[in-house]
Amino acid sequence: MWFFDHQPIINAILFGQYQGLLDQTLVCLAKRPAGPLLQLTCVYGKLTPTLLRSLGHENMTLVDVSMGQLELSRRKEDESASRKLLLSRMDAECLGLADNSFSTVLIFFLFHELPHEARQRTFREALRVLNTSGQLVITEYAPLPVHHWLYRFQPSRWPLTHLEPFLNDFWQENLLQALQQHVDRLNKYVELVEDHRFFSNFYRVTVFKILKKEKIRDTRISPQI
Repeated sequence: MWFFDHQPIINAILFGQYQGLLDQTLVCLAKRPAGPLLQLTCVYGKLTPTLLRSLGHENMTLVDVSMGQLELSRRKEDESASRKLLLSRMDAECLGLADNSFSTVLIFFLFHELPHEARQRTFREALRVLNTSGQLVITEYAPLPVHHWLYRFQPSRWPLTHLEPFLNDFWQENLLQALQQHVDRLNKYVELVEDHRFFSNFYRVTVFKILKKEKIRDTRISPQI
C-alpha cells in the first residue's frame, strides 16, 4: 500500500489519465441525486479526500474488505473531515447493508480486478443497495480496445493482461447488459445516462440510473457499453 499510494505511481499505471478520470468522476458525482453516498472499496490516490471535501455536511460510507485500506483512507483526512467518512469492513460480494439504502454508489477501478463470478455478485450487491432513482457511477477500463495501440502492440498487451489476469474477461463483458440481468429480480431497471471515454476509448466514466420497472423506456443497448 505504501508503494502504490503515491500520485506518480498511480498516474503511471493509468498512462497519465488519472487526473482526467478523477475530474470527470467528480463532475458526474456533483450531479448525483440527493441522499446517502457509498464508495464501494477504497482506492489509492486523492479520490476519497477530494470527494469528501465536496460533500459539505454530508456523510459518505466507505466499504472495503481490507482494514489496512480503510485505515489508510482515514489517515488522509483531518479530524473534521473524517467525521464525514463512515468506514465499514465488508466484502463487496456480500454487503451487510439494507436494500435500497443509498442514492449513489461509486465504484472506481474495481471490476477488472475481480474474477467473473465475484464480479457478478458485486454487480448484484451494488444494485441491491441502490434505491430507485439512484445512480451507479463506474470508472473503469472501456470495452475491448481492439484499435488501441496498447492492445494491438503485443509487448504492451502482454504485461496488461498478465498483471491484471481478469482484465481480458472484463473487456469482453457488456456492462449494461450484465447490470440489467441482475436488476430483473429486484423490480428495477438500469438505464445508461452518461458515458465518457478517455485515452482513445481505453478508459471510461459511466453513469447508470436505477428506475422502477414500470418506468422502462425503449432504449437500444449498445454492444460497446
